[in-house]
Amino acid sequence: MINTVKNYLSLVKFSHTIFAMPFAMIGFFLGVNAIEASSPWYLRYGYKFIFVVLCMVFARSAAMAFNRYLDRNFDARNPRTAIREIPRGIISANQALVFTIICSSLFVICSWALNNLCFFLSPVALFVILFYSYTKRFTPLCHLVLGLGLSLAPIGAYIAVVGRFNLLPVLFSLTVLFWVSGFDIIYALQDEEFDQSQKLYSIPAALGKVNALRVSEILHLLCASVVVVAGFYGAFHVWYWIGMMVFVGMLIYQHSIVKPHDLKRVNLAFMTANGIASVVFACFVLLDLFLGKIPFSN
Repeated sequence: MINTVKNYLSLVKFSHTIFAMPFAMIGFFLGVNAIEASSPWYLRYGYKFIFVVLCMVFARSAAMAFNRYLDRNFDARNPRTAIREIPRGIISANQALVFTIICSSLFVICSWALNNLCFFLSPVALFVILFYSYTKRFTPLCHLVLGLGLSLAPIGAYIAVVGRFNLLPVLFSLTVLFWVSGFDIIYALQDEEFDQSQKLYSIPAALGKVNALRVSEILHLLCASVVVVAGFYGAFHVWYWIGMMVFVGMLIYQHSIVKPHDLKRVNLAFMTANGIASVVFACFVLLDLFLGKIPFSN
């Protein structure tokens, strides 16, 4: 039983939840902060916090399992991915598909438990995150679709609390869009030759490593710009700006260690730098929210 759980956690790369979950927490507590109340947030919204976390886990698990299911034949031919669970026969393709359906259903149920708007938008969110797996077959902009899928986290968590849209969480969603798209391009550098040989689409396969890194740099420059705009728009305090400097510093760091002719530290840039960036930034944003009310429009 324990091994089975480990296998499924490995299938969906559960540790990669570290990328979007901190931004979901930002969205959630922006929502909490937007509503005036005298009682502690956990008494009013503790149950919503739990369902937001569950929505994140189930949505991401569905997306990853479906990606592994759809790409199983490509993964088997790629030396880098041949060790994944489906090519190795640890988890069958049908089991991965059933797991996708179960996680998708649980995501919709948890969305229903939050509020009507979350429930009505849940099929849209599912479409985006599942559709990503098809995009590498017809467009090099697949990285942006992945970024779009993860960018739903802040605005979705905000809506879970407040029940409506607002510009500030949308700005954080744009941050995630540009950030994830940029580092996914860096990660895809490893498969440039394989993607070309299999007629798969990606920015590195279409433009080459040098130009792909330039595109990634532009996306991360846009990401940093939106973080700054969000800071001024939300009238955040000093804690936010400390977190912003760490976040931008991690963007700069990952571009400093990955070169077109040297990809040995791609995983360091992908997992370590971006994991630190998201967690530290979210911690400082939450510090700012808890230590002082942020005056933005509801």
